[in-house]
Amino acid sequence: MILLKSPQEISKMEKANRIVAEILEEVKERVRPGVETRELDELAEQGCRRHRVEPAFKGYRGYPSCICISVNEEIVHGIPGPRVIKEGDLVSLDFGVRYDGYYGDAALTVPVGEVSPKARDLLAATAESLDAAIAQVRVGARLTNISHAVQTVVEGHGFAVIREFVGHGIGRSLHEDPQIPNFGPPGRGPVLQAGMTLAIEPMTCSGSWRVRILADGWTAVTQDGSLAAHFEHTVALTDNGVRVLSRL
Repeated sequence: MILLKSPQEISKMEKANRIVAEILEEVKERVRPGVETRELDELAEQGCRRHRVEPAFKGYRGYPSCICISVNEEIVHGIPGPRVIKEGDLVSLDFGVRYDGYYGDAALTVPVGEVSPKARDLLAATAESLDAAIAQVRVGARLTNISHAVQTVVEGHGFAVIREFVGHGIGRSLHEDPQIPNFGPPGRGPVLQAGMTLAIEPMTCSGSWRVRILADGWTAVTQDGSLAAHFEHTVALTDNGVRVLSRL
């Protein structure tokens, strides 16, 4: 069941997502060679305490950390630890908070210093696909128009979309209906209505879209070891159009 939000609820979600965006920006600025991923997790947790919000992921289905940090071939749900970030890495940061009963959720992938041309192109294509997807969020459109926009842009640049993980509705729960795949034909699924709040999150890779889960039970990596990227925004559909809640 898709839960529509009132303007007052969307306002609360905007506050939650602004906090997410601010903390993500702080963590992004700390990403550099020689930093351990657990240092970034500690920084995100400090941000939560400062803003007096709950980290959305810590404890969720047993996830142990405040922020998901995935490096290179890691797609999503990477667990911070002693891994040292190196020049040329791609570091994906996925983060959420709960504020006043509502969730915010966003993600981005950071290039560390000089990265390969393929890595730069993958990041650009993934970010472009998110913008294209958000442009499809309008009253009366179909949900899979979002999915099709992501796939069209990503594959148009010669890359692949990850099919095992999807975007989602969001609100009082971190994950609500509907699910939002990053692939598929347009013109299908629920009709988009004012009051819908969606976390749209293209996850892409430079090789095969097939995935495996590491022994920690969380970290998802590309089967072929190809590079991965992940960008996400939480948006709200209103009578006046789409609002990106998690953009500074």
